[in-house]
Amino acid sequence: MTTDTPRLRLAILGVVVMSLFAALFARLWFLQILAAPTYQVAAESNRVRVVQEEAPRGRILDRQGRVIVENRVSIVVTVERRALDRADDRDDVVYRLAGVLARTPDEIEARLADKRYNQFQPVPVAEDVDEGAVIFIKEHQSQFPGVDVSREAVREYPYGPLAAHLLGYVGEINDEELEAREGNNQKPYQLGDSIGKSGVERIYEDDLRGVPGLVKLEVDSKGNALRTLARRTPFPGNDVQLTVDLDIQALVEQSLAQQLERARQTRSSDNRNVTYPAPAGSAVVMDPRDGSIVAMASYPTYDPRQFIGGITTEAFAVLNDPVNHYPLNNRAIQGQYAPGSTFKLITTAAGLRTGIINAQTTVVDRGSLRIGNRTFRNAGSRAYGPVSTTRAITVSSDVFFYDLGRRFWESRDQYGDAIQATAADFGFGAESGVPLPSEQDGRIPTPDSRRRQHEANPEAFPEGSWFAGDNANLAIGQGEMLVTPLQLANAYASFANGGSLHAPNIASKVLGPDNEVVRELAPRVIHTIDLPPHVREPILEGLVGVTSGRGGTATFVFEGFPLATYPVAAKTGTAQTSGEDNAVFVAFGPAYAPQWVVSVVLEQAGFGATAAAPLARTVFDAVAGQVPIQPVQPVPPLVGLIQPGPVADAAPTTGEPPPPETGTPDQEVLD
Repeated sequence: MTTDTPRLRLAILGVVVMSLFAALFARLWFLQILAAPTYQVAAESNRVRVVQEEAPRGRILDRQGRVIVENRVSIVVTVERRALDRADDRDDVVYRLAGVLARTPDEIEARLADKRYNQFQPVPVAEDVDEGAVIFIKEHQSQFPGVDVSREAVREYPYGPLAAHLLGYVGEINDEELEAREGNNQKPYQLGDSIGKSGVERIYEDDLRGVPGLVKLEVDSKGNALRTLARRTPFPGNDVQLTVDLDIQALVEQSLAQQLERARQTRSSDNRNVTYPAPAGSAVVMDPRDGSIVAMASYPTYDPRQFIGGITTEAFAVLNDPVNHYPLNNRAIQGQYAPGSTFKLITTAAGLRTGIINAQTTVVDRGSLRIGNRTFRNAGSRAYGPVSTTRAITVSSDVFFYDLGRRFWESRDQYGDAIQATAADFGFGAESGVPLPSEQDGRIPTPDSRRRQHEANPEAFPEGSWFAGDNANLAIGQGEMLVTPLQLANAYASFANGGSLHAPNIASKVLGPDNEVVRELAPRVIHTIDLPPHVREPILEGLVGVTSGRGGTATFVFEGFPLATYPVAAKTGTAQTSGEDNAVFVAFGPAYAPQWVVSVVLEQAGFGATAAAPLARTVFDAVAGQVPIQPVQPVPPLVGLIQPGPVADAAPTTGEPPPPETGTPDQEVLD
């Protein structure tokens, strides 16, 4: 061993020590200089918690500015979970609280375990609590650690179920909705927040939702809140003003319920000792000048107040029970029905536009018509004799339109599917564009669509060919043709205004907190329908004759109405189903300067003239000044407190009543 060996070892050790110190100093420099901002943010986030406060939603107003939906103050009992868990007698506290709030300890525990609520956010365990319970909790605060009382804004419906399908309801946001709205930095959402689930509440969610408030809390190492560092006040949402008139809406809803009840008291048309089922129906009132909806009613209906604070599973099941005919469905846009004779507007327009008929075309109506090996008959096989184009509409001569449908089929090489093309031009077979969710598009059957259905599923659709009889059925609005009541109203509105097919509007403007106009919702024209005088005038004359002409199918309904000064154009329809007939009626007036269109469909209620037309007459009596329109009155609150129970997934249903089945071609079609 040489004398240099210890010196070498010391040198190596020195290098190692210096390297370690250099690495240590480099790390300290990195942590304290380069990474300081990052760790400062992390430390701050450990010390500070940000809790979001939901803002009040904007109001919904009718066209006159009356409040239909607003906010009210609800007394809410909340529990701060950390404070409760620190209590020595935690279970006793829950038991005592359950007794005061008139619910079970399990219900309280279920709310406390709900993961929708932030761990730093007090959990609401009861809403709309009685003042007596609040006083008791305050007077015995030492017995309720972590329990507090707050006042929160919740939805209020002063008119109860009125316009429920239009307005919709609000519920707690679900995971799918939350994911879809990620990235909304101005109005962020979190689990437990409210969101529009259907109707106006859903479509105008971005306007109605306010800007949430924020509270910054300083917390200790255990996560306990120490003090409030900062607060941003919530900013309320904007108001939405509708085109709907509350008084007319109430009139239509009341009349709809009454007409269905009358039908249920009426003996069926085949003289059996039974009455019409009449389980459901809908009605639409529009302004044909701009496509705005003045009223939209669907029956059966529901009360949106049931959804305040979360609807119970039992109540939600009732609303979705087929026995109750699906009250959540808005049949005005979701119900799909054969239009019956109201479709003769389309067939006539197709005939006049192509030139296959003109105003003077006359068919001798002997009560029935033979096409191929089948006989097609008028209602009751009634014979009308020679009928012109105009008179065929007035008396609703099926034979005239059977013959027109047959002629179109025989001339298909020249005219193609002219009836179907005209129907599409008037907005059938497609969504109308109304700003409401779950609208159905109906169906326009064609030879091609039938062939495709057969090829795709020959078992379900055994017939793949189209025949002259199918065209005859289509010509009177039967067969596979399906429309919604809103489509029907919109088609007649476009005819009434001279050819402008609108996308219907339900709102006119969005208003800010100081009532300033944030956004105007102008009328929307989809396209213009070609309706020259030689097409429009014969049809209009025939429709006016329905209420005032000799043999008009609705003259008895409009007896006593001032038709000389306020003419009403209309069309009755009675559409076959697998059960009793659906009653259909559409009217507009004043006929030569239209301001109102009314469309009515009553399911399995009988004749269009006797069951559906009286509802339209009620509306025209009101708007023409024959009877005063009664101002709608607010309704009393629901009986009892609104208490939270097991909360159902309150997503809107998208199903609709089963489509009506058509009868065989040789059955009578009644108006």
